[in-house]
Amino acid sequence: MNKTIKLIWDAIRGTEKDFTSGSINRAIVLLSIPMILEMVMESTFAVVDIYFVGKIGENAINTVGLTESVLMLVYSLAIGLAMGATAMISRRIGEKKPEEAANVAVQAIMLSATIAIIVGALGFYFAEDILRMMGASDEMISSGIGYTKIIFATNIVIMLIFLLNGVFRGAGDASIAMRVLWLSNGLNIILDPIFIFGFGPIPAFGVEGAAIATTIGRGTGVLFQLYILFNGSSIIKISIRYFKVQLKVIWRLIDIGSGSFFQFFIGSASWIFMTYIISNNFSEMVLSGYIISIRVIIFTILPSWGIANAAATLVGQNLGAKQPERAEKSVWRSAFFNMIFMVTVSIIFFTNAEFIIGIFSNKPEVIQAGVQSLKIIIGGYLFFAYGMVLSQAFNGAGDTYTPTAINFVAFWMIQIPLAWYLVNQGYGPPGVYWSIFFSESILALICIYVFRLGRWKKVEI
Repeated sequence: MNKTIKLIWDAIRGTEKDFTSGSINRAIVLLSIPMILEMVMESTFAVVDIYFVGKIGENAINTVGLTESVLMLVYSLAIGLAMGATAMISRRIGEKKPEEAANVAVQAIMLSATIAIIVGALGFYFAEDILRMMGASDEMISSGIGYTKIIFATNIVIMLIFLLNGVFRGAGDASIAMRVLWLSNGLNIILDPIFIFGFGPIPAFGVEGAAIATTIGRGTGVLFQLYILFNGSSIIKISIRYFKVQLKVIWRLIDIGSGSFFQFFIGSASWIFMTYIISNNFSEMVLSGYIISIRVIIFTILPSWGIANAAATLVGQNLGAKQPERAEKSVWRSAFFNMIFMVTVSIIFFTNAEFIIGIFSNKPEVIQAGVQSLKIIIGGYLFFAYGMVLSQAFNGAGDTYTPTAINFVAFWMIQIPLAWYLVNQGYGPPGVYWSIFFSESILALICIYVFRLGRWKKVEI
């Protein structure tokens, strides 16, 4: 028991950065625990945020859901660059080249900031058109456009918090990434009810208050990240002298990051299309139920991404240290642990679906839609567990194009056409939910087959 407690405490403190030797199980635990705790806070925020927004009404829930569906494209940019940075930095750390890793981090920061400014300006200007394109009613637009404008205008903090945590994870500093999200999302959760409903001299901003709280929370997290990188204890230490544009590094980041971007873009676009199908074919109550169920699903998916991210770091560092077999063994162990976690959660959610969805709404149509969505989608958790770990393993090796191709087949050639067909054949909202179940399961099976081929071991970055 004392050894277990010490291991958990070592993981939270982040005492080890190099995972190219020693016990693989220990390495997975040391990396996974802070990454899981990081994602637990992210998923807790997602649920708490929609809980407070739900107190305003269905229009507020739907505005947040439609805006975030489009923002998933922005997240795809951030995640793509973060994955590129993670792959390059973990490889440099495995090669014992921390200064080159720091240089990669700075080039990634400059690139992300530039993209965020452009995206923010476009999103702010076209906010109303974006909501209308997604099927929002005039009432929904008039009450929620402020939220959409704020979120787009300040998307730079979202971009940077994703990117810089990718930098820390690549360096093996998973505990720092954990502290960043606990700080930013903890602050966000505290500020949500204050800015949404008002407190003392602070007026009630309604749904716009959720955007203000998010901006303050994420912005604080970014400042903390930059402080650590310039002055802290991270293995990655940056200084002003690194802030010179180096096109060779930037193009390599773009090359690896573009694969990750298109990978997540394909997945995000499919989620947007699922939301679009529901919002244009069914009632706003059904849309609310679906959005709530997705937030609940995110509550478990994000901690699982913590384990998947640990696998990516282990792959990168061990390939850098010329130990491909250790990298492969780390991935299969991580996937097995992830499967145990997700199957356990699916049983809990399936048997308590009505209660869980009822926390966020007391309207029967919303609850019915949410329960249907939740029960069908979590049925594929066994496959999801392996799919997400193996996809991240490819990314950690710098092979971002293989999971991109797999995502294209699973989401755009199976999920979207199947959802459209089932809805038009009269299967109703469950047709959308079943298409998600089948496509995610097929994605996992393809990942398992391609991963076993072993081509990812030969990727040079």
